[in-house]
Amino acid sequence: MWKDFKEFAMRGNVMDLAVAVVIGAAFGKIVSSLVENIITPFIGVITGGIDFTNKFVWKYKESEFFFGTFIQSIIDFTIIAFAIFMALRLLNKLNRKKEQEVVEEPAPELDAKEELLREIRDLLKKQ
Repeated sequence: MWKDFKEFAMRGNVMDLAVAVVIGAAFGKIVSSLVENIITPFIGVITGGIDFTNKFVWKYKESEFFFGTFIQSIIDFTIIAFAIFMALRLLNKLNRKKEQEVVEEPAPELDAKEELLREIRDLLKKQ
């Protein structure tokens, strides 16, 4: 059982997934910082400093419902999703350029035996 697990864990797909999770977490921190420290304050300047987190609070007896925080989370998610979309779009464009730069190899030349066999085949087709 240990051997099977070790083979599973060392497969390329599992290792690629592990790397993707670590890079994704780091990228998530970058995007969150972009949203919290640059984009959200910029939107606050444009909208006159509206912050939904402390607004739209509904109190019922001892319970509090923070609709503003939920709205702010939706706005944050939208901005983060758009930032990730733009980053992936840029990466896809870079990958397409790399694929276009790949030069196709010329077809291998036939040796004398293969040429003779093709000629014989062509002659047999004519008959």
